Amino acid sequence: MSQISPEPFRERSAGNGVTFLHREGEETCLVLLHGIGSRGSSFVEFAGALPPHAEVIAWDAPGYGSSAPLAQAWPVPRDYAAALASLLDELGGRRAIVVGHSLGALIAASFARIFGAQGLVLLSPALGHGASQGGPMPEAAQARIDAFEHLGAAGFAKSRALKLIHDPSAKPDLLAEVTRTLATMQQPGYGQAVRMLASGRLLDDLAHVEAPCLILCGEDDSVTPPAMAMRVESAIRAGVVPTEARLVLVPGAGHMIYLEAPEFVARELRDFIARIEAARG
Repeated sequence: MSQISPEPFRERSAGNGVTFLHREGEETCLVLLHGIGSRGSSFVEFAGALPPHAEVIAWDAPGYGSSAPLAQAWPVPRDYAAALASLLDELGGRRAIVVGHSLGALIAASFARIFGAQGLVLLSPALGHGASQGGPMPEAAQARIDAFEHLGAAGFAKSRALKLIHDPSAKPDLLAEVTRTLATMQQPGYGQAVRMLASGRLLDDLAHVEAPCLILCGEDDSVTPPAMAMRVESAIRAGVVPTEARLVLVPGAGHMIYLEAPEFVARELRDFIARIEAARG
């Protein structure tokens, strides 16, 4: 997938220091939340396949790009959700369909639980490790921080990108794009995001979400595999207020499904948006 100009998006900044790309629209508001190694700009080309009437917001999470990091050294998903709520309040209190990829799914679910959402879309959702805030760091999470410190952003990006794409040797342009984006990560933002992942409890938050949900996962995702997505679907259906949940597996795709299979993912998202708009009348 080639890099393109962010038009018709324009870059904006919120009062809390979060920067975001904004495409104005007339009806539905879509909020796109990237994963731990991505940026808001990663969604730009994908967003071109979304309904043209929709407003689209793609942030750089706190600590990413030009966005100010959070004040907490060890934030939890609700801290990021609160930052997102502040941004949306500045835009007039939008009630949105929130789309979270990987780590972004933890933020999306926390936001939907606390602040409400018209719909929730989870792409390659990460469950989180469920560690206590400020407690012992899970081994897998600590390994991420150690590797980043040892290899540096560029070295870490080169090794990590290979794991995110199914059959990366067949997709050299996409591999290069994902590697470039990973290399923009910086501290303290990356460390904060890893700690948030360590303390995340996606299934707990989803048990309290009342919005209809769509889950998409690559059939060949080795980072957040289909078995994990099936647990997500079950948690939503068995929630305190059972709600609509639909799981779709994306053929031939790994973890970066909206970049590996953008047409497939966009079609499912368009159908989901249409159902919500029809129900809203």
